[in-house]
Amino acid sequence: MFKGTPVSEGIGIGKILLLEEAKLEYTPHAVADPAAEAERFRAAIEELTRETRRDAASLRETAGEKEALIMEGHISLINDPALKGETENLIMGGQCAEAAYESMCDMFIGIFSSMEDEMMRQRAADVRDIKDGLLRILLGVKEVKISDAPKGTVILTRELTPSVTAGIKKGNIVGIITETGGKTSHSAILARALEIPAVLSVPNAASVFKNGQPVIVDGTTGIVIPDPSFDELNEYTEKRAAFIKEKEELGRFRGLRTVGADGREYELVCNIGKPDDANKVIEFDGEGVGLFRTEFLFMDRSSVPTEEEQFAAYQKAALILKGKPLIIRTLDIGGDKEIPYMGLEKEENPFMGFRAIRYCLKNRELFRKQLRAMIRASAFGDIRIMFPLITCAEELREGRAMVEDIKKELTILGIPFKKDIKVGIMVETAAAAMLADVLAKEADFFSIGTNDLTGYTMSCDRGNSNVAYLYSALQPAVLRMIERTIRCGREAGIPVGMCGEAAGNEKLIPLLMSFGLTEFSVSAPSVLRVRKCISKWTKAHADEVAAKAMSMTTEQEVSAYLATVI
Repeated sequence: MFKGTPVSEGIGIGKILLLEEAKLEYTPHAVADPAAEAERFRAAIEELTRETRRDAASLRETAGEKEALIMEGHISLINDPALKGETENLIMGGQCAEAAYESMCDMFIGIFSSMEDEMMRQRAADVRDIKDGLLRILLGVKEVKISDAPKGTVILTRELTPSVTAGIKKGNIVGIITETGGKTSHSAILARALEIPAVLSVPNAASVFKNGQPVIVDGTTGIVIPDPSFDELNEYTEKRAAFIKEKEELGRFRGLRTVGADGREYELVCNIGKPDDANKVIEFDGEGVGLFRTEFLFMDRSSVPTEEEQFAAYQKAALILKGKPLIIRTLDIGGDKEIPYMGLEKEENPFMGFRAIRYCLKNRELFRKQLRAMIRASAFGDIRIMFPLITCAEELREGRAMVEDIKKELTILGIPFKKDIKVGIMVETAAAAMLADVLAKEADFFSIGTNDLTGYTMSCDRGNSNVAYLYSALQPAVLRMIERTIRCGREAGIPVGMCGEAAGNEKLIPLLMSFGLTEFSVSAPSVLRVRKCISKWTKAHADEVAAKAMSMTTEQEVSAYLATVI
């Protein structure tokens, strides 16, 4: 049995097809005719662009528009003026096309790989993919094809690139195993879109497993079982049937309101990072957006997006949602989200340093442009503004004052906007939770960010294996923070939502219903599962469970008890 990172749910049972990397070997050499070599390079670029457009069209059919955009992004990379231009400069200096392009790509890979943000590190894998594609064309190496893989195939490779994934026939591939990649990698995104069970980052998988070897892939737990026994095959065949049945049952909740067993209504919305993600909200039957993480608009570029660029992004999401609520969080950088061109100084403890609302209030022109873009976009939908990392009333007041100033300015200019645009805060610090009674009188809504609230309350870094055992939203201290926040919001008459991972935790849902949470904001694929879970509970039953859970003194007790009642 092997363990990796589960990135796409389900059970795959089949035989391994080992995708060996093509040998892209060459000897760097000087060229006698640089102009001809540059032309050879440009022809290879054109051919790779054509191939990638074909792959994008294939993904558009098999996975969807959003997934096709991954390959469209590859086309932009392939034709990046800096990458192409510098490569041609090296060629005109006498280098062969292969060496020139590889050296430039490796430089970009090194830059992206050194970044702390996982989304930016993903760009390194994308550059590797296009580098290998172009070297393959230049060297005349045959393209790897998996479209002819037979039914019952489990793909095994060191790194599953989008260009290879584009050739997958969904009905034939039952599982994916790789040695690299994480939950946000493009291979993970594509596996989920194709609904193929996938386990990534299985150490040494390509050298340990063999072609044609029977294997079980559990994309829910991250377990991979080569040469399964008769009993294991029976066990996982039953698990696969149960998983398929559950998916069919979830389909019954599509198009329904989110209500408890007693008819109480709740709002079930989604977390997104880009405007196009709003399409997934509609696809998975979400009721709006509870968190639009705007920092992704600032990443993967070399300068701050203009007000017009931001306006277009917020407007696009609002138009896709067609009147459904869209809560947009103002820029939340710092901590684990570093944007090189913004010049943040290195800090010993960035999570408690100059980040989020603190950065924005000190960089008022940048903040003002973002707020103007949001407020202008509110003319096209139910946009609401949310400030992150609030720790004191002054921060909220200063942010609200800026909103009011912008509203006055837009009124004078005759620019339309939603006059009663709501302004709320994320409650993600112990300070905000303890001050919730005060903040609830000045905020239009709360959204509890349980990821940071758990870390700050328990004084632990979930990435530190030595203290990760403390990181749980079921810790009694965290539950008390959550309960207090919701109670204060309820008493002040404002809605309280939750946009952290805990909002989709089935163990926690009855407690949140009991406390009085009104909005659950989860990943789009979790919508139907959470709606089904909420439908099982009456408020009275949830109150009984919450009372018992809140009387317990350890996370282990709470977790064990809730496991018996869900």
